[in-house]
Order: sequence, then C-alpha cells, then structure tokens
Amino acid sequence: MVSGMTPRLAAQVEDLGYGAIWVGGSPKGDLVDVEKLLDATGRIPVATGIVNMWREDAATVARSYERIAERHPGRFLLGVGIGHREATEQWARPFEKIADYLDQLDADGVPEKDLVLAALGPRALTLAAARTAGAHPYLTTARHTRYAREVMGVGPLLAPEHKVVLQTDLDQARSQGREIVTRYVGRVNYRNNLLREGWTEEDFVGGGSDRLVDALVLHGTAEEVAAGLGAHHEAGADHVGIHVLGDDPVGAYRELSQVLFD
Repeated sequence: MVSGMTPRLAAQVEDLGYGAIWVGGSPKGDLVDVEKLLDATGRIPVATGIVNMWREDAATVARSYERIAERHPGRFLLGVGIGHREATEQWARPFEKIADYLDQLDADGVPEKDLVLAALGPRALTLAAARTAGAHPYLTTARHTRYAREVMGVGPLLAPEHKVVLQTDLDQARSQGREIVTRYVGRVNYRNNLLREGWTEEDFVGGGSDRLVDALVLHGTAEEVAAGLGAHHEAGADHVGIHVLGDDPVGAYRELSQVLFD
C-alpha cells in the first residue's frame, strides 16, 4: 500500500509475486492514476484504499469504475470510505452518508463483488459484509482482525492494512513507526477503534507508547515481519495490505517476498 505508487513500482511489485496493489491516500474520482497502474501491469489486481465519499461524488466514481472495468476486467477493486472528520468540513451523519453513497454506486451499476468499504466499528463492518465484497480496515492489529471476522462472519473479504519497517535497530524502527502513528492517533475514528480494541489513553501520549507503535508498525527482520503479518491470517484475514515505510520500498518488498512466497 503506497500513496505515491507509480506505474514502474507497480510493475516491480507485480514481478515480485504480490497478490494485489492497494493505492493509499485518497485517489481522485476520475481514477486516472489507478488506470495507469493497471496499464503498466498485466495480471495483478489494483484496489483503492480509499476513495473519499465526501470529496468524490458517486456518479463520477461509478463512471470511472465502468471505464476501468471495461479495459481491465476482473482486476479492479473499488475501495470507498468516509475518511476522517477532522479533515471534512461537511461531516455529518456518517453512517447515513456511507449507506447513501453505496446506494448511488449500486444504482449506477457498480457491482458489490468489485466494491469494498473502509470499516472499523461494528456498524460499518456489518454494512461492509451486507452491501459490498468486504472490508478494508486501516491502522489495526490482528486483534481487530479477529473481531472484524466475528462481526462479518465467514465469506466477506477481510483485507486489513499493516505498516512495516524492515529495521532491526529497535530505536530507529520505533522512531520511524512513531512518526506515522503520530499522524493518526489524534483522529477520532482511529482513536475510538484502538480504545475499543483495549488500548488506553496513556498509549496515545507522546505520539504513541512503545507497545502501541510496536503493534501498529511491525519491525525487525523480514522473517519477524512476515510472522506478524501471518497473525492477521490466523485471525481471519483473507489478504493483508502491506504498507512499507522507509526510503527503499522496492528493496523492502523484494526482501519480504523472499520470505512470504518462498
């Protein structure tokens, strides 16, 4: 999962054997950048994680989906969600917003099988299972994955995201991890979800306690990181979106692939 994913990097990730590319950030509703990744690759599915419902109107997104699905059948998964209230002036009645947006996508011909919902709490997870192919939780641990599977039941896709740092120096790894965790722990949706998972207010002090950072950003050798990712699968995940931090994502993806796909 990379916010700045380029066609060249997408082709490299595909060659390494990964099962999907998740485009991080909030892709524009025209989905042109997504289409470029599909054009640059031959088999790997591409998913958005996520198109923001407040910023991009459903009609535009549905037309973009239709264009891409026609050119690349079976390779595009449309991930949508409501983002963060701190970044959205018009935030109001979020659950109703999600339901209405899904209604519009459905009316405009986007099939449930090609749609996933960013979901953390029980209402959103239940809606994801009922109205889309499944859920794409962000900034979670395997504990949440187990909870999400219990809520959604067997069948719906469960594809959590997890951040990783291939770094064996503990201080450096935590420094990199805390830098990105700090961006999120102040946001209500993530904070509430982590509290629901069992973390405490003390864990949010200073950008995140060591144990919170360690849980949200896997670090160590490729083997150690792979074991941490495997915990999601053991908890019920079908797929894990790997968000590599650092200056050499290709190198990290390559090193991880030698463990994950050996």
